[in-house]
Amino acid sequence: MFDTFAVNEERVLALAGLYQATILARQLANEGRCDEAAMEASVASVFRIDAPSVVGVYGSVASMRLGLRTLIHQLDEGDRDMSVTRMAVTVMRLERSLAHHRDVLEQLRQGIVSAKRQVDHFGQDSLQVASRLAGVYASTLSNLRPRVLVSGNPQLLQQPALVSRVRTSLLAAVRSAVLWRQIGGRQWQLIINRNRCNMLARGLLTGATLDNG
Repeated sequence: MFDTFAVNEERVLALAGLYQATILARQLANEGRCDEAAMEASVASVFRIDAPSVVGVYGSVASMRLGLRTLIHQLDEGDRDMSVTRMAVTVMRLERSLAHHRDVLEQLRQGIVSAKRQVDHFGQDSLQVASRLAGVYASTLSNLRPRVLVSGNPQLLQQPALVSRVRTSLLAAVRSAVLWRQIGGRQWQLIINRNRCNMLARGLLTGATLDNG
């Protein structure tokens, strides 16, 4: 049983996907901008429902560098930002709630399929797609508990387009949480195998950096 649920590179990458989408939501809410390359990869992961591998969900390990760096900081006692950890844990708990509401899960899936058609027409980075994905999040996941609360600049959070991007990031975070759970990820692994998780994340980040020069 322990071997079955031990931390491995795939589970660490899915966890990095969760943290990447979480930190993107934070960046948007506080600064009104974010790492656009990371955002593109996180949003793309939402549409890759039937990808053949974890790497396939994200396109490449390199596209998760922001998430890997964030995960490493959260695993290092001295660098940890507890607000990021709280958001990530809340997303994990929301994923568990979603798993027990099959009707909402199917509504979510249908909404993503519908949004994919808009991607084909307007492009993934369009305001139309962000608005559509935000609407899917609001009509499904926002109705479950716990709710993921994102604090930030009140003036920025009054802008509908920015709020749409924040919700889109949260949708990507839940998508990664679902993936993490599907491949055997469990919260207790982060407590028992913290050092191994940190080591694997650092290895993935180094490899991705070397591969991209």
